[in-house]
Amino acid sequence: MSQLTTRLKPLMLTVHDLVHTLKPRTARSPFTGRQVHFVGIGGSGMCGLAHMLLDLGAVVSGTDRTPSAVTTKLSECGATISSQQVAESMPPDTQIVVHSAAIKPDHPELIEARRRQAAGPEAGGIEIIKYAQMLGRVMALRRGIAIAGTHGKSTTTALLAHILLSAGLDPSFVVGATAAQLGGSARSGNGEFFVAEACEYDRSFHNLRLRMAAVLNIEEDHLDYYKDLAEIVDSFGQFMAQVDPTGLILTSATDENCRQAARHAKARVETYGVDVSADWQASGIRRFQGKAHFAVNYRGKLLGRLALGIAGRHNVGNALVAAALATQCGVPWDQIAAAIENFRGADRRSQLLLTTPAPQNVRILDDYGHHPTEIRATLLALREHYRPERLVCVFQPHQHSRTRFLLDDFARSFVHADLTIVPDIYFVRDSEADRKAVTSAMLVEKIMANGRTAKYIADFPAIVEFVLQDLRPGDLIVSMGAGPVWEVTNELVRRLGR
Repeated sequence: MSQLTTRLKPLMLTVHDLVHTLKPRTARSPFTGRQVHFVGIGGSGMCGLAHMLLDLGAVVSGTDRTPSAVTTKLSECGATISSQQVAESMPPDTQIVVHSAAIKPDHPELIEARRRQAAGPEAGGIEIIKYAQMLGRVMALRRGIAIAGTHGKSTTTALLAHILLSAGLDPSFVVGATAAQLGGSARSGNGEFFVAEACEYDRSFHNLRLRMAAVLNIEEDHLDYYKDLAEIVDSFGQFMAQVDPTGLILTSATDENCRQAARHAKARVETYGVDVSADWQASGIRRFQGKAHFAVNYRGKLLGRLALGIAGRHNVGNALVAAALATQCGVPWDQIAAAIENFRGADRRSQLLLTTPAPQNVRILDDYGHHPTEIRATLLALREHYRPERLVCVFQPHQHSRTRFLLDDFARSFVHADLTIVPDIYFVRDSEADRKAVTSAMLVEKIMANGRTAKYIADFPAIVEFVLQDLRPGDLIVSMGAGPVWEVTNELVRRLGR
């Protein structure tokens, strides 16, 4: 092992050491024989957690209104699944009920669970916990690694999971997006590492017990839950404080909010940055053959070079974080480099859906971006990577409260789009007062006041018709938002791909 590699501190294990410390799954775990019921078992994350509990010996049941491939797979693996979300769907011997933060308190199964809970042990007893709490309990059995931040979490988590998979370390993971190379959004592996995307909403990431963590950035978001930015920074600080004191936290060298939160950390803190002074540094970015090529240095010493095929300077930073954490897991550099080079990205993260043939040369993409910083960075990345004749963004605001709180920031975030089309705001977790306080038409007015072209079209079918009639050779059309705005580009692909 080189002198530089030995400088990466005792947290790092060689792959040889790791293979010899892996513990095969035994017949017993804290969940062996326990009846666990999932409300909304088909959801992202919930289905993966259910698979893991099956592997850990639990008796798993669950409900989901919409049967899917994931619920079918769970049934094949031994779970009892129902599409009827009623009290009777909960097995009589249920001991733990797991539900996501999105499940309302008046859900029939939660009402039944509270009834049994109130009846006491003589009625069988029952524990009601959120998804994040159960995720924390399962992660505690492994070497937990979490990726947190206002944006970039899904791509970085998926990329780290991809590297560990490619290296043969058989990790478990839960990602907030599906990725074809990962086989989905979650996996129950036999390896020692558990990689998870850590969400700050509802302070859910406070439930995780971790060996390593990355905090990519901290900005205003979820202001329907948090009072202000100071409260958000404090919440991230609490998250950092939970990382094992013998572990590692990797955070941005340029984000002042990250630096403030890191003051709470008990674990070792290292920084990362692109073309800035940091412990982990990416530098000398060159773009050719559709990839960004750059050098990676650790504390001034060259580790090697990486080539990244997904667009955007922000993704160079995400790849740097994944490479740094994979190094700490003992993955050799040549395996890290190979995995990063062939990583094709996560679904709804600047996902290319269609390229029409010449002379039209129209590209259709879809992206999950729903925060002003994400939107600006993604649109710039698409313009630089694809160099379209015209960039048309169909952006659906997600939540009236988020749109109202960040309205001016949103209005400035479309500077790299030639035309922005805005449908009605996606209504979720909003009060009626929030709904009345802001509209998509108000956002369009502010975008235009910033010197950009924008248009309000209320519904998706009308947007599809407008885009098809207005289509020009060399256009790049991207749908953006956390809601169902992908339906627009899916329909465009269907119509243009005939």
